[in-house]
Amino acid sequence: MKKIKAGIIGPGNIGTDLMYKIMKSSNLEMKLMAGIVESEGIKRAAGLGFETSIRGVDAVAADDEIRIVFDATSAKAHLHNAPILKQAGKIVMDMTPAAVGPYVVPCVNLDSLPSDTDNFNMVTCGGQAAVPIAYAINRAADSEYTEIVSALSSKSAGPGTRANIDEFTETTSRALEIVAGSDKGKAIIVLNPANPPLMMTNTIYALVKTPDVARIRESVEAIVKEVKSYVPGYRLRVPPVIDGNKVTVIVEVEGAGDFLPAYSGNLDIINQAAVATAEKVAARLLNGKEEMA
Repeated sequence: MKKIKAGIIGPGNIGTDLMYKIMKSSNLEMKLMAGIVESEGIKRAAGLGFETSIRGVDAVAADDEIRIVFDATSAKAHLHNAPILKQAGKIVMDMTPAAVGPYVVPCVNLDSLPSDTDNFNMVTCGGQAAVPIAYAINRAADSEYTEIVSALSSKSAGPGTRANIDEFTETTSRALEIVAGSDKGKAIIVLNPANPPLMMTNTIYALVKTPDVARIRESVEAIVKEVKSYVPGYRLRVPPVIDGNKVTVIVEVEGAGDFLPAYSGNLDIINQAAVATAEKVAARLLNGKEEMA
């Protein structure tokens, strides 16, 4: 069965977990892992039989067989990589908060994006977990303000996450407005040092204009089913609690354990979302329905 060849830039935890997820894909074929040093991630990819390079973005851009690229570096690095990949005609899944392309939360807005989109920003881990709930509340009750608190194990927050905390809060806040539709959004991240590590949890608070209890609960339950279709470990920890015009929901994310431990749901959900997005793009390419950039 023909597949679309993919490359990864950034052989760290996120990049390595992406590699294992791509190996299970029906539409994607892992081809190249690129970094800038001979890291453990590079060695691991080579050990699995994949091509590797320490020439970073240049190696991926130069490979004519690669159509889809996952950039798992940093926001600053992606600002450098994006124009190079665009010039090379690659379709990019941006795993950083750089937000060069449009924000993408698969179950909310993927199908509404232009068919020639060539840079998909996967928002943040907190965004992938909380934006669907915020969107569900807004479509049912018209949110004037939404605030989310993403709490994750400090053990699952690597150097990339820690270096991008400012970008995390800004990007996630904007996604609550642009994608979820809230009039105003705010995001907070908490790194929990508890041992044993705790699962990722996301608390979503919303002030709504039309607090219809039944509609809110029905909308939230429906969106949770949609997220679970590509993130099986996603679940409601506290169903909607409505107090006047204030709605509170808590969701928990358990990782699939492809490479990372189960408590790293924060990394797993953004990777699952990126692969789900890439698989849909790959299906379009394979079906020849659209000529993607």
